[in-house]
Amino acid sequence: MSIDARRRQRGVTLIELILFMVIIGVALTAILGVMSMTTKNSADPVRRKQALILAEGLLEEVEQAKFSFCDPADPGPDLEKRGPFTKSSECTNPETWGQTGKEAVNSRPYDNINDYVDASGVRKAAFDIGGQLSDANGNALNLAGYSALLTIRPAALGPTGSVVGVDNPGAGVSTTSTADNELLRITVRIEYDGQALELDGYRARYAPNDL
Repeated sequence: MSIDARRRQRGVTLIELILFMVIIGVALTAILGVMSMTTKNSADPVRRKQALILAEGLLEEVEQAKFSFCDPADPGPDLEKRGPFTKSSECTNPETWGQTGKEAVNSRPYDNINDYVDASGVRKAAFDIGGQLSDANGNALNLAGYSALLTIRPAALGPTGSVVGVDNPGAGVSTTSTADNELLRITVRIEYDGQALELDGYRARYAPNDL
């Protein structure tokens, strides 16, 4: 082979250079995509853990609320003469869904569990004060990107103590008032970053006359 022929074969052609650039571009795109996904997923568990802690705290607040037949401010009958309350109709101001009268101007924590929502099975931003997600003392939580919704609905206990009729309570469970139900299902839903997390809890009536 002549010297001139060997010189013509040195280097790469324009087509080879273009192919090389295309291959490198595809590889870089794939690498950057993996890095972006890894970065996003590494931060996600932190946000989810924050959402879980928030849901647990709000659920605990609601579970600790009173669950009585009468409004805590109700003068009620003379318990020494009539004995303890056995139903809401014995109350001057029976408890029901939502805040009424004096309760309407109260702030969290409310004096009864049913004050947190307006109706059975209807979600409410019950933890917002002035449009901001807040703690039980009314202090803004300053958690960007998080929102909280609360649902409370009646449930019933089966003969063995298991919860039955959670989504469709059926006979013996009133959806018009919490006052005469014995068990409530509480659902706290936290929404963040296009995702959602829900926690369920139950509140049973164990001290109906503890006003």
